[in-house]
Amino acid sequence: MAEANSPEDFPESHLLEDDYYAYLNLSKDATPEDITNAYRRLSKLYHPDKHTDPVRKKNAELLFNKTKLAYEVLKDPHQRAIFDTLGVKGLETEGWQVVQRTKTPQEIREEFELLLREKEERQLQQRTNPQGTISIGINATDLFETYDFDAGFPTFEISSMSITQKVEAPLDTSETLTLNGSLASQNGNGSGNVNCSWKKVISDKTWVETGVGGGNGLLLNFKAFRTISKYSFGTFSTAFRFSESTLSPGVELMLARQLTKKTASYITLKGGMSSSVNTMLVHDSEKGHFAAGIQLGIQRSFLLFSYSKMFDDGKLKGSIKLGLFGVTFEYGCEKKISKFSTIGATMVIGLPSGVTLKLKVNRANQTFVFPILLSEEVLPSAVFYGTVAPLLGYYLLKTVYIDPRKKRLKARETEKTKEVNAQRMAEKRKEASIAVSLMQETYRRIKSEEERKKGLVVSQAIYGSTENVANINPDLVDSNLDILDVTVQLQCLVKDSRLILPDRAKSNLPGFYDPCLGEDKSLRIVRNKLGIRNL
Repeated sequence: MAEANSPEDFPESHLLEDDYYAYLNLSKDATPEDITNAYRRLSKLYHPDKHTDPVRKKNAELLFNKTKLAYEVLKDPHQRAIFDTLGVKGLETEGWQVVQRTKTPQEIREEFELLLREKEERQLQQRTNPQGTISIGINATDLFETYDFDAGFPTFEISSMSITQKVEAPLDTSETLTLNGSLASQNGNGSGNVNCSWKKVISDKTWVETGVGGGNGLLLNFKAFRTISKYSFGTFSTAFRFSESTLSPGVELMLARQLTKKTASYITLKGGMSSSVNTMLVHDSEKGHFAAGIQLGIQRSFLLFSYSKMFDDGKLKGSIKLGLFGVTFEYGCEKKISKFSTIGATMVIGLPSGVTLKLKVNRANQTFVFPILLSEEVLPSAVFYGTVAPLLGYYLLKTVYIDPRKKRLKARETEKTKEVNAQRMAEKRKEASIAVSLMQETYRRIKSEEERKKGLVVSQAIYGSTENVANINPDLVDSNLDILDVTVQLQCLVKDSRLILPDRAKSNLPGFYDPCLGEDKSLRIVRNKLGIRNL
C-alpha cells in the first residue's frame, strides 16, 4: 500500500485546519454580539500597538492578523455559511468562486449540500455497487446426537448452499439497471434464477420498477412506490411466473403509516399461491429496535415479537415467533470489528425444528452466512455449547487478531497524520508559544483579580494524551512531549469568575496546539495549590 507523503495524497479529514469558533472561544450558534465581544477580548492581548518591543510587536501582529481573519469570516453571514459547510478549505478555494453575495446564508448552505449530493451521485454512477450473499448450511448433529459410540469422531456435512449476487448500474440520477441472480442446492437438488430490472424515479414521491427473469420458468414482475401523504406511503407489486403450461400470478400491497416520530405501522396483503395478511408495528430509537406483528395465511400464520438493543459498535437481539406449526426462539449479537466488517452469531431454538447456530460475517457489501444445525431436538447441551462456543471464539479472535490489528492500524494512521502535518504542527507550536508569552501580563492581572475576590483560579491545567494526562506526575509536565501545560491559557479565558469552553476541539483555543496528533486527548486540572475556588 502506498504511503501518504503529502497533503495531496492524504485523506482531507486528516489534514489540520483552523477552527475559528474555537479560536475565539465560541460555540457554533454564537450571535454577532458574541463574535464581536470575543474579537475585542483577543485584540486586547494581540494588538501590535500594545507592545513596544520590536520582537513582541512582530509576534503580536502575527496573532492579531489571525484573530482579525477569524472575526471577519464569522461576522459575515455569507463567509460564515461557507465556513460552516466546508471549513477553511471552502473559503480558500471553492467558496467565493461560485457563491453570489446576494444569496442568504441558508441558500448558500443548501447550494453546497446540493453540490455534495451531485458529487455523490456522480461517484455512484461510476461504480456498479455489487452486493452478494453466500450461505453454507452445515449439519453438525453428530456432535450431540451420536447413538453409535463406536462410530469414532463426529462427522460434519454440508447440507445446503446458496449464492446470490446483485449488480447495480446507474444510468443517470433517476434510472438504475439491476442484474441479480442466485444458485441454491440442498440435499442434492439444485435450482437457480436470474433477473434483470429497471427502476425509474418519476418524482420525489413516486418510483416504478419492472423486471424480467428466468429459472424455473419465465418471470415478469412490476413494483411501484408512492408517498400518499406526509406520514404514509405504499407499495404495489405483482409477478407472473410461466412454468410449462401453468401460470402462477402473485400480487402484494403494502401500506405504511408513521404514527409518531419513531413508530410506524405496516399492513401487507398478499394474494396468489401463498395468500396472507400481515400487520406489523415497529418502534425505532437510538437505543433499540422493537417490532411486533401478526400474520394470518393459508400456509403460514404466526405471532412475532422482536427486540434489538443498539450499541455504538454492535447490538444484542432476541425474538419469539409463535405459529400453528410450532414456536421459535432466537437470541444473538452482532459486533463491528472494523470500519467495513461485522460478525454475528444467533441461536435459533425451535419446536419442532431443533437447535441451529447461525454465524454471519459481513465485509463491505458481501455477506457470508453459516447456519449450523446442532440437533434436530431441543437438547440442553446443544443450546449451552452453541451459546458458549461463539463467545469464547470471539474472545480468542479479539485477543489474538482484532485488538492487535486495531492497535497497528491506529499507530500507522497516527504516524501518517503526524508526517503529513509536520510543518503545520511546527507552525502551530510556535504560534502557541508566542501567544503564551503575550498572555503573561493578562494572566497575572486576571489571576490577581480572581484571588482578591476569591473567584475562579486555575491552579494548574494540562492538555494532551488521555492516558498520560491521567497518570502523569504534575511536576513532570514540561518533560513530557505529549502533555501541554495550559494553566496560563485557561486563566486568560476566565471572565467574571467563569470559564466557558466551546464543545469543539480544544487544540484550536488561543495558546493551544495538539501535542499528540491522532490520539485521544483530555483537558484536566492536575493539582490544587490555592485554598480558593479552583477549576
